Amino acid sequence: MTSDQRLVKIKGFEDLEIWKEAHKLTVKIYETTRNFPKDELYGLISQLRRSASSVAANIAEGHSRDTTKEFIKFLYNARASAAETEYHLILSRDLGYLNIG
Repeated sequence: MTSDQRLVKIKGFEDLEIWKEAHKLTVKIYETTRNFPKDELYGLISQLRRSASSVAANIAEGHSRDTTKEFIKFLYNARASAAETEYHLILSRDLGYLNIG
């Protein structure tokens, strides 16, 4: 990798690799939860989708803030939402809705 390739200009949150990964995870969770039992629509499906989308949303919102300090605050919020998402995935596995390790 050349030094020019490492100097990528970040124009918007969509250019952030971490946002791209969070967005992919959110899309995957929406696709996966379509197969969950319908009685989970307002329970686990909703919670899982909201916590996953909150990760990418916090990264996007934080990036739009005026200071690095504010951005970091939103990154901490994103990290907390990621932990919540992780728990919901574990619960989904333990309830037999997902086959994950």
